[in-house]
Amino acid sequence: MKNLSSGTIVLLLVIVVAAFLLYGYNRLVGLEEGVEAAWAQVENVYQRRADLIPNLVATVKGARDFEQETLEKVVNARARATQTVIKGVPDAKQLQAFQESQDALSSALSRLMVVVERYPELKATEAFRDLQRQLEGTENRIAVERRRFNEAARAFNTARRRFPTNLIAGFFGFEAKPYFKATEGSEKPPTVDFGGKAPAANF
Repeated sequence: MKNLSSGTIVLLLVIVVAAFLLYGYNRLVGLEEGVEAAWAQVENVYQRRADLIPNLVATVKGARDFEQETLEKVVNARARATQTVIKGVPDAKQLQAFQESQDALSSALSRLMVVVERYPELKATEAFRDLQRQLEGTENRIAVERRRFNEAARAFNTARRRFPTNLIAGFFGFEAKPYFKATEGSEKPPTVDFGGKAPAANF
């Protein structure tokens, strides 16, 4: 070190600091990309559910004397849910609005499924059984993708808060990511299996 000039030492320090900044920045970018990818999957599975509902409503409408009020609640809840448009990963307020609209749709669907139990002829149709399987798979996938999003957001937020990466995050404007919050009865996805007795309404 005695043979190094002060200029060389300063240059080495600059290189070390630059390397640290580059590593920290790129790590945050990678983790943020993971959050964005997880959010895209969340949107995909919720859109898949929304796409199934028109066919479900059309099938259920074919049952004689089916409760129109129940159908209307599903249709209205779907409309509200699909109107919640978010560009990119949402902030906390946007995610809360998104979750509330989607949870309201889950509640309406749960109620619809309970009412369907009174119509054995409807449950026996192939079209309804096919929709039942697709909805069950989609609801399970929603639970999985929400959990994955929370895991990706947690990984990003943890890295963002740690010193000295928090200095890089603050300088470059990396914002904390929100989480999906558990709602009452959300430990399990809404039940759409009609093999046994009527499922309990999750609303």
